[in-house]
Amino acid sequence: MTSEILVLALGTALLFVHITLQIMLATKELGPGWNAGPRDGKEAPKGLYACRAARALENFKETFPALVGLALALVVTGRAGGSGAMGAWLWLGARVVYLPLYLFGVPYVRSLAWAVSCAGLVWMLVDLV
Repeated sequence: MTSEILVLALGTALLFVHITLQIMLATKELGPGWNAGPRDGKEAPKGLYACRAARALENFKETFPALVGLALALVVTGRAGGSGAMGAWLWLGARVVYLPLYLFGVPYVRSLAWAVSCAGLVWMLVDLV
């Protein structure tokens, strides 16, 4: 298994961590009936941590497709394992750090973690082209 595919698998696990954390915090606030229901109404979590977890999940979903595409492209083109692999690991490490930083409202460092994750994607892209 290439590093890029391993990072892709671990990134998918991190996606599930984001989803689980977000839904646990929302359910804690609104109750299991809301979670099990169709959520048709306007009721939505308003608590600090539930809202931060939701925004962190949305942010993750903005960069994860790029990681998927770049990782698969590196593998398919036979360019896996080079400096693009380092970019993939950089993306993953920064995304792991990003979640608690966002959850606990740490300014600037959180933005730095986001920028580092994007740098990892750029590194992968440069290795691809």
